[in-house]
Amino acid sequence: MKAICFYFQIHQPFRLKRYRFFDIGNDHYYYDDFANDDIITNIAERSYIPAAETLLKMIEDSKGKFHCAISITGVALEQCEQYVPQFVDLLKKLADTGCVEFLSETYAHSLASLTDLEEFESQVKAHDEKLFQLFGVKPKVLRNTELIYFDDLAPQIASMGYKGVITEGAKHILGWKSPNYVYSSVSAPKLKILMKNDKLSDDITFRFSDHEWSEYPLTADRYIDWIASTPKEEQVINLFMNLETFGQMQSRETGIFQFLEALPRFAEEKGISFVTPTDVVSKIKPTAPLSVVHPISWADEARDTSAWLGNKLQNEAFNKLYSIAERVRLCDDRRLKQDWLYLQASDHFFYMSTKHCNDGQVHSLFSPYETPFQAFTNYMNVLADFIVRVEEQYPLSIENEELNSLLTTIRNQACEIETLNKEVASMRLNIQHLGDELAEENPSKVEKKEEKAPAKATAKKAKGTKKTAK
Repeated sequence: MKAICFYFQIHQPFRLKRYRFFDIGNDHYYYDDFANDDIITNIAERSYIPAAETLLKMIEDSKGKFHCAISITGVALEQCEQYVPQFVDLLKKLADTGCVEFLSETYAHSLASLTDLEEFESQVKAHDEKLFQLFGVKPKVLRNTELIYFDDLAPQIASMGYKGVITEGAKHILGWKSPNYVYSSVSAPKLKILMKNDKLSDDITFRFSDHEWSEYPLTADRYIDWIASTPKEEQVINLFMNLETFGQMQSRETGIFQFLEALPRFAEEKGISFVTPTDVVSKIKPTAPLSVVHPISWADEARDTSAWLGNKLQNEAFNKLYSIAERVRLCDDRRLKQDWLYLQASDHFFYMSTKHCNDGQVHSLFSPYETPFQAFTNYMNVLADFIVRVEEQYPLSIENEELNSLLTTIRNQACEIETLNKEVASMRLNIQHLGDELAEENPSKVEKKEEKAPAKATAKKAKGTKKTAK
């Protein structure tokens, strides 16, 4: 039976305010609260909330046969909790249906996987803890930032306990192969790879309301016919897109919500089911191993990481940020660590892109800055102040070798303390068990001691009363 695997992404960064050179050392608050509130509130009202309500209706109307997956970053969740808590309530309802899977990803939508695997793992764990706290779910499939994936990352993902990873069905990787199969990683054979069907996903995301498109207008029945007509052996069609496709990129007036809502009915007529990524990796065997030597993503035509690291500005900012990673991890300052997360959002580097033509238009569309150079200058001013704050706790004069030695010492001491605490707890437990065993062997002695104790207390009280009478 053929199946559709729908996945929806939700992310909004904490946008930076205009931060001047003269603010360095004087102003440690970097965020544009008004813009963050305004943007996420508007997108939630136009897209997130009606889309979530539509998904709930699809689950109800299909009697639980419609399934999908959602991935929402930690920084987006924080903003939703603060500005649009009603959307968080809708996400909880979706989680409670048991028909919606929540995927794992980096907390800050960062590029840590490209340079710092320790930071990558830390963020993924923080994200999973946030999901469990809010929705009571534990993800089994990972979606890295912007669907970034490469062979060297696979062993790390597998070691963290994930059964699958989703990424872009990049043509230069697949070649003649189809994205409608399950693949396995060459560097971690037990890790399964789900690849986005680029054409069918983009037909909804970008072409749905394009009057010049030869297939316009796209209807739900015709779309399902396209999926049904794919080769019989191709078992799963992965449709990955941002949730804001519905209501934001494709406005309500285009009929996008009615299109989405009608899909389960026409799919059922064709014998097509809806599954989650975990369903896929659990039930479908991989067709073949897949090698991805260089990082791929779902951004731009190149489907690589050049959207964030394609020029000198981006690389300068990126390398400067992660050069202080070890020092930040040593800090106990909660505010410093929070800023560290927010500054890692890939969006800050995306705004610095100098790509031209169609790619450039997409980059400028999402940027709050007039030029990439303005985005770079503003970010580097903020980063300069942040580094000053880090240096106050761990001076940059400390060489990396010395810092690594210090880190090793601290970690060894932490392990030693943990071992000693376990030994103490074990000894206390043994003493308690020994006391219980003695009590069971000589219950009469324990009873006599208990009888003597109140007798002595009574005699002492009587003696005190006599002294008072005298």
